[in-house]
Amino acid sequence: MVQARPLKVAIQMDHIEGINIAGDSSFALMLEAQSRGHELFHYTVDTMAMEDGEVFAQVETVEVRDEPGNHYTLGEQVRTNLATFDVIHMRQDPPFDMAYISATHLLERLHPKTLVVNDPAQVRNAPEKIFVTEFPDLMPPTLITRSEKELRIFKEKYGDIVMKPLYGNGGAAVFRLRKDDQNFGSLMGLFGEIFVEPWVAQKFLPDVKNGDKRIILVDGEPVGAINRIPAADDLRSNMVVGGQAQQTVLTEREKEICARIGPSLKERGFIFVGIDVIGDYLTEINVTSPTGIRVIKRLDGIDIAAMIWDNIEAKRAK
Repeated sequence: MVQARPLKVAIQMDHIEGINIAGDSSFALMLEAQSRGHELFHYTVDTMAMEDGEVFAQVETVEVRDEPGNHYTLGEQVRTNLATFDVIHMRQDPPFDMAYISATHLLERLHPKTLVVNDPAQVRNAPEKIFVTEFPDLMPPTLITRSEKELRIFKEKYGDIVMKPLYGNGGAAVFRLRKDDQNFGSLMGLFGEIFVEPWVAQKFLPDVKNGDKRIILVDGEPVGAINRIPAADDLRSNMVVGGQAQQTVLTEREKEICARIGPSLKERGFIFVGIDVIGDYLTEINVTSPTGIRVIKRLDGIDIAAMIWDNIEAKRAK
């Protein structure tokens, strides 16, 4: 552990009242920060404001406890200049919409004098389902489009495909379409009414039945992983929709994937990243609000929250 002065730390997140502490990575980061003696604060995105180039929020002191139903105490809200913080964690959940993008613009006014994790400009420029396309040889065949004609051509080429909204999260609106599936037209109509962004289509990977591996990288280096097994009646392996976590180790292919993408993550200032791998293929690079570190600690004893704070403290010490 890097010995450092106490830091003034703010967590920008969905309100702490509504989180599930058993699996929440933001909560793990807060517990670790508190254990190190850092000053800990909490605020939600909807309280942010920029006036004459300075960024403010309604900020509360927060004390956290690893006790379900009694996991936090908040102080009084105080309008605070966010430039007074040493570190801000941008941890609100997607969707990656205009509200999310607007928050990155505000935080960009503070970084790097205030260390924002992850770098807000780079987060804005690297949505998970687009950033990953910089490594096409590591991915399954993938199409990004809003064109029904393009999707039909892709489906005809690969037969069995998966479709999902480009800026979706948590396994929402992920569909598998088989070669002769008669729901394609209906799904196109439904997506067209609900989502304004393009869709992602990928060749279906049968290996998903064996799990969708979440690998955590800290400053570009792999530090832990879990395998998420989908329920028997579900395509999706996300734990928020019923996927089950199990212990795992990295395969040689997964080590190769991490070695390939690690330098780019480090260059972009991504301290905390979660990637998803199915079989031999990289499917997403999650940089907005990655999850999984509490489950990894529970299964393997690897304390990734401590590694993240070691990295942050070292950067602040410089």
